[in-house]
Amino acid sequence: MRHGVKKKKLGRRPEHREAMLANMAASLLAHRRITTTLPKAKAVMPFVDKLATLARRGDLSARRLAAARLRDPQALKTLFDEHAKHWSDRTSGFTRWARLGPRKGDGAEMAVVELLVPAAATETGKEGKAGKASKSAEAKSKSAGKKTARSSKPKAKKAAA
Repeated sequence: MRHGVKKKKLGRRPEHREAMLANMAASLLAHRRITTTLPKAKAVMPFVDKLATLARRGDLSARRLAAARLRDPQALKTLFDEHAKHWSDRTSGFTRWARLGPRKGDGAEMAVVELLVPAAATETGKEGKAGKASKSAEAKSKSAGKKTARSSKPKAKKAAA
């Protein structure tokens, strides 16, 4: 009997299920957002939340426990070095999911799962919000300069033959 055991089986044997959840967690840590079916999304969230709680502890014992469950050295490094500092003041709720609707091929309910990290941490590069804003301002000024240069030239009309 399964007294008190509340985890979803997902139609897989325990070894396959654990490997699948570890792979999904590694992808989520690497890309910060994954698209999957709704039952898998609901199953991977507690898995990642427990890893995030270990990352918040940050000691060697926590790192070894997380490595045993995650099995991906690069994802483990990302979890402990990058994401843990963003979650230092948060006690729970490190992930969220949202429904996407049915999949076109088989009608399976789809969902997106994403990590809750600050907006500055999700941008590419290490420039932050100020760097992105200054780049967009430069791009706008360049495009404004191009528009004025084009408007000063007369447009040639095509001859109707």
